[in-house]
Amino acid sequence: MNHNIINGFPILSFYSGGGFMDMGFEMAGFEIVWSNEYDKTFAELHASGITSWRKSQGNGVKAEIFNTKSIVEISSSEILSEAFPNGKPLTFGIIGGPPCQDFSINGKLKGFNGERGKLTILFFDKILELKPTFFVMENVTGLISGEAHKEYVKTLIEKIEKHYIVDYKVLNALNYGVPQSRERVFFVGIRKECLDIKMDLPIKWFDWPINHKYNNALKKYFWPKINDFGEKLMKPKDLPIELCVESCLVSNQEINSIPNANEYFPFKTDKEKLLKIREGETNRPSFKRLHRFRYSPTTCYGNNEVHMHPYENRRISVREALRIQGAPETYVLPKDIPLSKKFKMIGNGVPVPLAKSVADSLMQFLAKNKL
Repeated sequence: MNHNIINGFPILSFYSGGGFMDMGFEMAGFEIVWSNEYDKTFAELHASGITSWRKSQGNGVKAEIFNTKSIVEISSSEILSEAFPNGKPLTFGIIGGPPCQDFSINGKLKGFNGERGKLTILFFDKILELKPTFFVMENVTGLISGEAHKEYVKTLIEKIEKHYIVDYKVLNALNYGVPQSRERVFFVGIRKECLDIKMDLPIKWFDWPINHKYNNALKKYFWPKINDFGEKLMKPKDLPIELCVESCLVSNQEINSIPNANEYFPFKTDKEKLLKIREGETNRPSFKRLHRFRYSPTTCYGNNEVHMHPYENRRISVREALRIQGAPETYVLPKDIPLSKKFKMIGNGVPVPLAKSVADSLMQFLAKNKL
């Protein structure tokens, strides 16, 4: 195992998926030395995408998921021996986004009683066992909404706070240059004994990232609503194109030259009927058509339900979905993996620019406090 990727703070990555959060942290100067993903196909997608991206950065280190067991089955001693064969370093971190379906409004809302909800508890348990210098966890906002969820999260945080100072905040990817309104809650923790703390820090002690260019983007700009399919449109003058779906769409010139650009689900229903679905009609239960001069709703893709192209009568492609998640063009997925797996993996990820923004703030905090 090669641990000389970028020689930054070493990171253990749990529930790594396609590695979008990992990419954000590597871009900020951290080093992923160990990763975990139970889904074998996601692990294969991760290896392909991250490896191709690293090569484009002049980094020839092949990516791999180091452990594909369920977190339930992995002991802390096994993790440490795989990640740090020469002994645990003084400074290292843990990042991860436990599966969130039990807290999502699109899921069954079983919360911490659901099988996936329990994985959030296990994530916190691993932090207490492994004792990293710092950790970052992301999840859907449903984790902290609803009295039952909020109270249970509070008990988990109180347990962690015996050893860590913890801060959390809801962030929207749209405010960080991603053409997608995707809210996620991030938790950041620093081990108390690693800081020179003479007194209690304020409750909100972490300097969360703010992109002043796009801050409060939902209200800052005039967003178009709905237009007839095929209508000719002009972009509103003051609307940044990078926050619009149009910036992510594959052109006719790119369709056969850009990796993953021509991969999309065919329609299994009458295509003529779908022409009646207007551009920007995203409040439908299915067959949601994006608006070219508007942000995408959260990309949660399951089965064959993938957002529709604004002005072509098809679903968006794998490359377009990757762009909406802020993934680099050099992140390339293999052709022989089922589309359902690709779209599900993409939809599960953290938008890369959002992950990088959080990682940048954390790196600045670590440097400021000489950790």
